Amino acid sequence: QVQLVESGGGTVQAGKSLRLSCSASKPTASIYMVGWFRQTPGKEREWVAAHKEWSSGDSSYYSDSVEGRFSISRDNAKNMVILQMDSLKPEDTAVYYCASRESYSAAYRYIHNYDSWGQGTQVTVSS
Repeated sequence: QVQLVESGGGTVQAGKSLRLSCSASKPTASIYMVGWFRQTPGKEREWVAAHKEWSSGDSSYYSDSVEGRFSISRDNAKNMVILQMDSLKPEDTAVYYCASRESYSAAYRYIHNYDSWGQGTQVTVSS
């Protein structure tokens, strides 16, 4: 499994930006799929974004709630996964989790599609 550690959470005003980072214990270039989820108290963990990378290309996916505002990427030189969050809204407030899966998976929206998880980082957006 991959050890993942998130950072970059904090409190920001609505409309502002925040950049989350996820440091991986293995080369991110060798990890097929990475993703970000978020969770608020009393609710299920919600998929936010995913990124797949293979030898000949890559692809990114976003939930409807963040499409056009969030961007997922990798910095393979630093073995990090980035979630750039722009135009933040109060409803984006949650604990954000980084996840990964080393082997191929067609699906990417569900918790069971991933086999390694970080401990989470809190994001609070004030109105």
